[in-house]
Amino acid sequence: MRHLSKIVNVTLGYLLISFTPFISFSNAASLEDITILTEEYPPYNYLDEKGHLKGIAVDFLIKAYTKAGLTLDTRDIKIQPWPRSYRQIQRTSNSMLFSMTRTPQREPLFKWAGPISKTRISLIAKKSRNIVIKEAKQLEQYKIGGILEDIGLQLIKSLLADKSKIVSAPTTPSLTGMLYLDRIDLWAYEENAAKLFLKRHGFDTELYESVYTLSEAELFYAFSLKTDQKIIDRLQHAIDAIKAEQKSP
Repeated sequence: MRHLSKIVNVTLGYLLISFTPFISFSNAASLEDITILTEEYPPYNYLDEKGHLKGIAVDFLIKAYTKAGLTLDTRDIKIQPWPRSYRQIQRTSNSMLFSMTRTPQREPLFKWAGPISKTRISLIAKKSRNIVIKEAKQLEQYKIGGILEDIGLQLIKSLLADKSKIVSAPTTPSLTGMLYLDRIDLWAYEENAAKLFLKRHGFDTELYESVYTLSEAELFYAFSLKTDQKIIDRLQHAIDAIKAEQKSP
């Protein structure tokens, strides 16, 4: 009996080894298993008055999932401050963060699917300040604010030698307030989002203006580097198909 038991154990061992690749493959992450992160960044991704996630990037992602034969429940998308999500996606696998401006500096940090739409990163100022900026070297004379890990702040850090002139904050209410109180001269942020946040926080957008363009680029869905490329390709194929249909007469 002991010999029989030994034979059974050995046989089971071989079976487990034989089936391990199959088990691993069947449990591999797929597009519907991806952890999706975003932030409040209107008009691309934001919560409406009822607390529902809306926006250009959200609607486009829903269409892309549908095109890929999947259903995306926006309630599964986690909304949190940009700095936290930006750090999280670099530490984890099978994660997506949107909407992210694709830049040469960020290129090696993530995998990408898109584009979603064009974007313009600008410096916002109070009209009453009469600030005129014609070239980047003029920025040294101003105190400039931005969101931690946001493209606006990253661009300013690359342009300003005097880092003491840079003010960072984790959320937009702090920066709109500082701009209003003249604690910063300029706010580096996506142009459309800045206007909508100023309005949301109770400021008259007619009293503010874009005085300098830092960058014109495109927004993408960014994935953690450890995400299987096949997952990203599936989303990219769906995005390409949608864009091809949009171009068709």
